[in-house]
Amino acid sequence: MTVQGKTVSAIDIAKGALGFLPDMPHILPSLASLAFLRPHSRRSLGLLFQETARKHAKSTFLKSDQQCWTYGQANSVCNQMARGLLSMGVKAGDTVGLLSANRPETLLAVIACAKLGAVAALLNINQQGAVQTHSLKLVKPRVILACDRGLDILKQLESENSVLLKGIELLSLQTGSTHLRVSDFRSAWCTQPDHNLAQTAQIVASSPCFYIFTSGTTGLPKASVMSHYRWLQAASGMSTAVRLTASDVFYCCLPLYHNNALTVSLGVVLACGACFALDEKFSASQFWKRISHYKATAFCYIGELLRYLLNQAPHMDDQNHEIRLILGNGLRPEIWGDFENRFGIHQIFEFYGASESNLGFMNAFGLKETVGFCPMPFEVIACDADSEQVVRNSRGFCETVSRGEVGLLISEVTELRPFDGYTDPRANEGKLLRNVFKRGDCWFNSGDLVRRQGWQHIQFVDRLGDTFRWKGENVATSEVEGVLAKLPFLEHAVVYGVKLDGFDGRAGMAAVAVKPGAKLDLKALAAHVSSQLPAYAVPQYVRVLQTVETTGTFKYQKVQLKKEGIDQNLVNDPLYSFNAATRSYTALV
Repeated sequence: MTVQGKTVSAIDIAKGALGFLPDMPHILPSLASLAFLRPHSRRSLGLLFQETARKHAKSTFLKSDQQCWTYGQANSVCNQMARGLLSMGVKAGDTVGLLSANRPETLLAVIACAKLGAVAALLNINQQGAVQTHSLKLVKPRVILACDRGLDILKQLESENSVLLKGIELLSLQTGSTHLRVSDFRSAWCTQPDHNLAQTAQIVASSPCFYIFTSGTTGLPKASVMSHYRWLQAASGMSTAVRLTASDVFYCCLPLYHNNALTVSLGVVLACGACFALDEKFSASQFWKRISHYKATAFCYIGELLRYLLNQAPHMDDQNHEIRLILGNGLRPEIWGDFENRFGIHQIFEFYGASESNLGFMNAFGLKETVGFCPMPFEVIACDADSEQVVRNSRGFCETVSRGEVGLLISEVTELRPFDGYTDPRANEGKLLRNVFKRGDCWFNSGDLVRRQGWQHIQFVDRLGDTFRWKGENVATSEVEGVLAKLPFLEHAVVYGVKLDGFDGRAGMAAVAVKPGAKLDLKALAAHVSSQLPAYAVPQYVRVLQTVETTGTFKYQKVQLKKEGIDQNLVNDPLYSFNAATRSYTALV
């Protein structure tokens, strides 16, 4: 594996642990809550919300450009919304679809569903046609709450398939919706009683809380189940590490259909009674102005969001903000220091997790270039990145890798760490490994290659399907992308392996986008990758993209790029091939 990374020492842990000492009085209750939480506990997102609302009734819970709610006001509205859904026949266990842009009503509706025991299905507002139809069929909602844009999508789907939405009540989240044939959700709840619901205290933690859809970068989306149990675990664990206070304003511009918003951001806010500042979408050019507008002291990120901010021209106000910490995942080691130094943010809480995963890592000790620490047992096992299969010994069992080595991250499925899986049972077995270390055991397969760093820390290396073998060596696409990111004229770079006739393995290919106003310098590109990468990791082909297709959370659409490869019947973009003898790129003819 070509990617390089450091290991973690006892001294690193000791230094990080000292930072917890002043906050121990605030941390201990959260740790105690986490220690006694069980799947059968009568605990839920809705119950935590109303307990926090009772303690911080007059404090601001939710800010948007349109309105501001205190915890007390928001709790009353959520109670009314829950009763409004109840009046329409929605009961515990039923699915409520939410197809909406980032709006305050959307977040309040999720909490309302949690209070009722219904399951909110967070449909991706950026998906239409067959993909959205597929998602709806997976979750089978009883009602759908949608903004005007979401209603336009549903109207189009209905025109293409008249039976798709039959029996599903469509409700507008926006007052004064232009969709006259759709009921106004507000009219269903605004006259309802606003006191807490009795059923909220009876919800069992193992019950489904909401459905989060995978991004669909490797096929059609799957609906992963987030239980109240896992949500509460994440909220308690992350809040212990991050240590927000009730005076903090936590800014979120990530879509609510993503766990970074709905689990990570909401979880750390509710754990301490902080303020949730919700923006409709991310804008690199306006980001710091929005931070100032909300008087934010913290925000949630995904790695590419930070790269977009770094790609903006330096400004004298880059450190003119009140941000004291950030929380997120996907921050690449190659830009970690640059981001920290340019924007003056030194508390970076990187974490690792997945919508369907039964464990998570958090950079609780403030180390650099790590996704952090996990107190729960896990293993990193040997894996053949080319075949994408685990390596088994003569007895048929897997072998662990040593500290500093790269392998596949797995975690055991137990009663206390269940695998909630997907709504489609057929998709579940593909995420499980059986008979790993003994007959009958069962482990969750993360699908991620990581470096074991020691002291329960790991460093993310690559997705298993993204790493490829060329000239007998494994190439980590994340490392090559990191090297390309250092070129000042490139806006984006996505790397993948392509199959060539007559060759074993896959040749590296980089699809790049040039920054506006800049010019592609093929000579500089060739010199840079040749000097920074082993010969087998140098991209053999370069495709210059006119547009970059990403998901709503900035994940690249690699599947289509891989399919097109270097086939000039499918690719209209300029293509270049690498000449190893001259160390240069020339047009592919």
